[in-house]
Amino acid sequence: MDAIILSTALAALLANIGLGGGIFEHSVVDRAWPRKPEIIQPRKGGISRARFWIPAHSLFELSLLVTLYLGWGHDGVRNALLLALAAHLALRLWSAFDMIPKAIAFEKAETIDEVAARDWTKRSLMRFPLALLTSLAALAAFGAACGLNLG
Repeated sequence: MDAIILSTALAALLANIGLGGGIFEHSVVDRAWPRKPEIIQPRKGGISRARFWIPAHSLFELSLLVTLYLGWGHDGVRNALLLALAAHLALRLWSAFDMIPKAIAFEKAETIDEVAARDWTKRSLMRFPLALLTSLAALAAFGAACGLNLG
């Protein structure tokens, strides 16, 4: 049982790191870059969002799959993790086919339409409920795993 607790704890931690990264990005970065695009343009000294998001998502996804494997035989753990997986998959697909290509275009552009940039930041925020659901489901899986040790 200890492996399930450790694995769900790691998955929940990584899910919440992603949630926190999204909150930070919206609260700090997205408020500023539409007026100052160089903030998100690494070639101009700005941040590289990929340096955070690629490892953050990759580590979470790996831990989620391992945890799903370890917890498959326990309904509460499995069901919470499947919900986390579904929410995260929806978030990643939306990001991959819509948000990321536009973000990359903004990062590479010489000039940016501030209205289009603000629209992108507003639409990006609409992904927050999926990130929150992913985090809450991962935390629920951790709670269910801890309950296995009590029972």
